[in-house]
Amino acid sequence: MISIFSSINSISKLPLKVIVPITEWKDRYENAPWMIKIEPDNLNHISKTSAIDCFQIRSVSEKRFVTIIGTINEKTANEIKCALSKVLSIKLD
Repeated sequence: MISIFSSINSISKLPLKVIVPITEWKDRYENAPWMIKIEPDNLNHISKTSAIDCFQIRSVSEKRFVTIIGTINEKTANEIKCALSKVLSIKLD
């Protein structure tokens, strides 16, 4: 599974990471506010145009992580934050 994860170690007592999975991009995702389109680049190292599916947020065991493939830029991180706020009905400042 390819995913983006983020967890604050200072508040987490369990060996879990919160993730949003990455899946193959499909044109029908264009109008879905929880799907973030991400293009391959030298930072993220994905192999094809993909979608970050913020509706599928979940926790997974740290043991499932084998290797870090890449990272995301600040723009993509902010898009994820915005999409998650919509999915979870959380108001952003």
